[in-house]
Amino acid sequence: MSLAVLGATGSIGRSTLDVVARHAGRFPLFALTAHSSAERLLELCRVHRPPYAVLAGAAADAALERRFAAAGSELLFGAQALEQVVTHPRCSAVMAGIVGAAGLASTLAAARARKRVLLANKEALVMAGPLMMQAARDSGALLLPVDSEHNAVFQCFSDRKLIRKVVLTASGGPFRQTAPEKLAGVTPEQACAHPNWVMGRKISVDSATMMNKGLEVIEARWLFDLAPGMIEVVIHPQSIVHSMVEYVDGSVIAQLSNPDMRVPIAHALAFPERIDSGAQALDLPAIGKLTFEKPDLARFPCLELAYAALREGGSAPAALNAANEVAVEAFLAGRLPFTGIARVIRDTMDELPAVPVGALAEVLAADARARATAAALVMAQAA
Repeated sequence: MSLAVLGATGSIGRSTLDVVARHAGRFPLFALTAHSSAERLLELCRVHRPPYAVLAGAAADAALERRFAAAGSELLFGAQALEQVVTHPRCSAVMAGIVGAAGLASTLAAARARKRVLLANKEALVMAGPLMMQAARDSGALLLPVDSEHNAVFQCFSDRKLIRKVVLTASGGPFRQTAPEKLAGVTPEQACAHPNWVMGRKISVDSATMMNKGLEVIEARWLFDLAPGMIEVVIHPQSIVHSMVEYVDGSVIAQLSNPDMRVPIAHALAFPERIDSGAQALDLPAIGKLTFEKPDLARFPCLELAYAALREGGSAPAALNAANEVAVEAFLAGRLPFTGIARVIRDTMDELPAVPVGALAEVLAADARARATAAALVMAQAA
């Protein structure tokens, strides 16, 4: 299985390459990509020597091309190059690890090209769930979830008709017990200090607001063909139970492991086999207890906004995601308070009623409208 790793320099990409390295020769690398981190990508190419490398956010640079060629990789530039490598006949599997809307087009292209898509980019399904699932059905592509929650559901899932509900677990992030009135003064450093997982800054903020879980609710709706009322979120601070499936007879099946992204990555890479992931074995007596609680929507309004977008449908999830990306970027840059993230998202959705979306161009147009609206709202809050 020849593998393209999109977002190779990010946390998902690095974990993927760690698992690949543990199984020499089993998962030959076809392409590694990054947005603009040329030196980090070059270092990876020197180690792994894929035939292709892509800098999706950079313009052509002859000097860089020569340096990558010396490392054994042909360097391509621009977002279109992502689609070029994922649809190449010699590429059979794609780790879709690009964060945010930037990963939509390449992930959809991989599904349309009948690849094994290891789906770590939840935004592709949030923005364009019907398009993604239709593309997979039409081409015969295999979509394998890599988010720990959805991978857990996938491992516990059997007959859809026998399922009562799916329970997605959430750590609660760093502010699980913080009084809502104190959240306005949260700093980016505090928001990015996740208690259990090592993640990028944007995803860490999403976890702190629980928007990450809201996006996962929308993703689960499409991956598993579930009505919104069949998807429940519970806070599980230990991050050991990654999700559960409840069946009509009252049985609940759960997937447990230490919080290590190499576990779901290894499962998706080798499916239907199982391979060593490098993760530490689970020691339940050492953990002692597992606890669960309901999320406080006063503390986490972004979760309710995501459910509302899912119920509204059409362009609403794309607008939700776009507004969130703009608001989180502004928060990380110090231009928006932490509590302003939810306000910008809510106001953007209020200003942009949902419209039907039936093609990628319509999804991207909805995304652009929401980004412009959210950016204006951020400026108004900063004024």
